[in-house]
Amino acid sequence: MKQATGLVATLLALAMSMPAQAQFAKPEDAVKYRKATFNVMAAHFGRLGAMASGRAPYDAKAAAENAEIVATLAKLPWAAFGEGTDKGETRAKPEIWKEAAKYKEASDKMQAEIAKLNTAAKAGNLDALKAAFGPAGASCKACHDNFRKD
Repeated sequence: MKQATGLVATLLALAMSMPAQAQFAKPEDAVKYRKATFNVMAAHFGRLGAMASGRAPYDAKAAAENAEIVATLAKLPWAAFGEGTDKGETRAKPEIWKEAAKYKEASDKMQAEIAKLNTAAKAGNLDALKAAFGPAGASCKACHDNFRKD
């Protein structure tokens, strides 16, 4: 039984690690996917920002829920930057593909900061949320500044 469970877990991990690019029939499908992911992530991140800045009342449960959603979504859009997705309705700069290592580093940093934000939000403490929100926001802004057309 343990072997079967281990095999299933291994196969599941392999399936989940397959490039999401293979899921997209056309490059424009990938662009739509990543834009949708970023839009939903921004909505939930904005709710956290409103609480952290005092524009909305702090709600520990809502903060934890929103941070969890942001942390999940932060893992999704990167595989949708495959070949051919630099054209069409996109604000992605060519630097994403020209400076792929730098872009990967920035996306990894953002995901790490979002993970810290998620941990802070789960602590149920407004000060912890505030402390983690700034670096998380800065990591998002760094990508926008370097890799997104305005």
